[in-house]
Amino acid sequence: MKADKIYLVGFMGAGKTTLARALAKRLDWHAVDVDELIETRERQTVAEIFARRGEPYFRTVERHVLFDHLAPRHLVVATGGGTFADVQNRAAINADGVSVWLDVPLDRLIGRVPADGRRPLAADRSGFERLYHQRRAAYEQAHVRLDAARASVDALVEQLVDWLEH
Repeated sequence: MKADKIYLVGFMGAGKTTLARALAKRLDWHAVDVDELIETRERQTVAEIFARRGEPYFRTVERHVLFDHLAPRHLVVATGGGTFADVQNRAAINADGVSVWLDVPLDRLIGRVPADGRRPLAADRSGFERLYHQRRAAYEQAHVRLDAARASVDALVEQLVDWLEH
């Protein structure tokens, strides 16, 4: 499949940002991280936005940031964990480029994502688990699924490059 834009989707802690940077470097493209763009735009961390303005406000800003980045090409986009769960965002992503789900089992994510408040939706572990199961149905609608549980970043980059070239 010939593609000029890749969206990495998946649950928090799946490695979207790390893979986006490595893949963009390998392809000689640019990488952007939706959460980082939101923090720059709002001049607050995601945790501060959630605490001060709430999740609905965050999701509105997230959609604006996502839609502001539909035009650029040769881009690898690391989405937030909830970005692809939204029906409008998912439709835009799947129409605009190739969506790649970084699938990581819950037990691995629990080990990767601390419950220290830096990620607001990870602080409540039972809620974290519920959210993981709720979002899987959305992630399954991505164009490509990568088993990202044990593979190295370099191996995942090569799998994607190989997929893109064939």
